[in-house]
Amino acid sequence: MNINNLPHTSIWYDETDNTIRYIDQTFLPWELKIRELRTLDDAVRAIENMEVRGAPLIGVTAAFGYYLGIREGISDAGSDARVTPSDALIVDRLLATRPTAVNLKWALNKMQNNAPESQNHRITESQNPQFPESPNHRITESLNNSLLIREQEISRSLAIGGYGLDLIKQKFAETKKTVNILTHCNAGWLATVDYGTALAPIYLAHNAGIPVHVWVDETRPRLQGAKLTAYELSQHGVPCTLIADNTGGHLMQNNMVDMVIVGTDRVAANGDVANKIGTYLKALAAKDNNIPFYVAMPMSSYDANTKTGADIPIEERSEEEVLGIESWDSGMSVVRIAPEGVRAANYGFDITPAHLVTAFITEDGVKNTVP
Repeated sequence: MNINNLPHTSIWYDETDNTIRYIDQTFLPWELKIRELRTLDDAVRAIENMEVRGAPLIGVTAAFGYYLGIREGISDAGSDARVTPSDALIVDRLLATRPTAVNLKWALNKMQNNAPESQNHRITESQNPQFPESPNHRITESLNNSLLIREQEISRSLAIGGYGLDLIKQKFAETKKTVNILTHCNAGWLATVDYGTALAPIYLAHNAGIPVHVWVDETRPRLQGAKLTAYELSQHGVPCTLIADNTGGHLMQNNMVDMVIVGTDRVAANGDVANKIGTYLKALAAKDNNIPFYVAMPMSSYDANTKTGADIPIEERSEEEVLGIESWDSGMSVVRIAPEGVRAANYGFDITPAHLVTAFITEDGVKNTVP
């Protein structure tokens, strides 16, 4: 997708110096800051500090983190590259970073189970300058597998975009007017690798010349909608309007929303959806006003081992995110917005029951129920 009319992805591998690079989202929209992942510690920090965020991107970053952990462990073993690091230690460190998004666990399972290599993104031993003679190929295999997971997430996003585009086309065919879509948090290319989940249909509709307009929830307390969704939509030229989180119900009551599309961090086996806090309220308002509520769900976000939403762990983050708000004036600062001594609760996600979901937009099609 585009930033300043130049194509970007959120994370990528640079073969020239064997480095993983990513966009540090904590600096957006004020500064486009590119950082590097060179160690397992770097990957853990990037996920924990939300320098990378969004369930699919967390999974891809974890896959790269696993590769970096393998590379580090073999490097620390000295000249005997046959000595391998503990997979369990690497996985445990990465799993501890964010508990709600299941994509992280999904990606690490793929890495541990040695997913088939991608022929399109295969790096040969001769291209790995640190270990050209590695007898067990663990470093090369891990890199190839992480690149495959990245490639697959892009393909999933594009497929979700195509199926969601059909829904937007149908609405436009009915009304012959601009299709107004409300979204919550950020589920665009910054939350995946490219295209996004909830925003992918919007990008494809815009590119196809279908008039669309997006109502963007600010998404307190970290303001991912205001900072990230509004940023990437406007950079790509998609008309959008930023709204306070509590505005959606009013818009729906006054026929100003044609559909709601959100992403997800985890979908339970019964179809309950974990997504950014506030999603449940949008689903209730949509149901009350007969507005379709779609969840864009890559299958990497589906968790068949979790029975219901009640079994999904809800991340509780620092109360400082609620008590203050970030500002930018020649650098990042935090402005306190609550009286001294006031405590705050900061639940990162909520659960939207399956009965409030009109359909799931997946890479395999639009489905009324989960698999």
